[in-house]
Amino acid sequence: MNSSTETARERFLAREQAFRDTFERHLDAGVEFICRDGICIDPEVVIAPGATILPGTILKGKTVIGAGCVIGPNSLLEDAVLGENIKFNASQGRQCTIAEGAEIGPYVQLRPDSHIGKKVHIGDFVEIKNSTIGEGTAVAHLTYIGDATVGKYCNFGCGVVFVNYDGEIKSRTEVGDYCFIGCNTNLVAPVRIGDGAYTAAGSTITEDVPPAALGIARARQVTKEDWAEQKLAAYISKKTGLAKSPSEGAK
Repeated sequence: MNSSTETARERFLAREQAFRDTFERHLDAGVEFICRDGICIDPEVVIAPGATILPGTILKGKTVIGAGCVIGPNSLLEDAVLGENIKFNASQGRQCTIAEGAEIGPYVQLRPDSHIGKKVHIGDFVEIKNSTIGEGTAVAHLTYIGDATVGKYCNFGCGVVFVNYDGEIKSRTEVGDYCFIGCNTNLVAPVRIGDGAYTAAGSTITEDVPPAALGIARARQVTKEDWAEQKLAAYISKKTGLAKSPSEGAK
């Protein structure tokens, strides 16, 4: 065994012993573990008694976990501060804060300087960066919120994007309390959505929306009858060998 291999082995054994000591300390303090599988906890991490750490969880740096939290499975928190009774499922958070009663995940990324309020729900495939999310707000799925201040009890539809970067500078967006942001809305910063305002699904909002107003920014639909008849007939013929038109096939 060469010296480099020996050194790597020594480092591994030292880390293994440090983890065992840390694990036993939290176990003795009343932290709940289902098993040790895939769990890594840095020595500086603080976990309150009554918190539950599930398999595959990595806690790094000066992370603080409050009582009653359920962390994991398959989650990473680094230099994050969590209040009490938080569910953090299959997600990642770095240099962020999460207030009591919030539900995060699965597949959420909380980037640095993200601050999540009480009883906020952040659902699957949501990314939040340098933003504050107010109490009771729901961001259910497939959304990016960057450089923003969001008020309390807002609701975000699927596919909302905060367009915070124009290629040169990053600008902020403000969303007031009790707002409803429709599916596939683009909020192009800098822009403000007033308290209680709505945005229509599919809108690209570039101007402020006043309180209690509805912002609509999309073209009016135009339907051209029978426009696709010829194209679709050729497609069906190519795929099936039948030369019928769609209307004939429906008879």
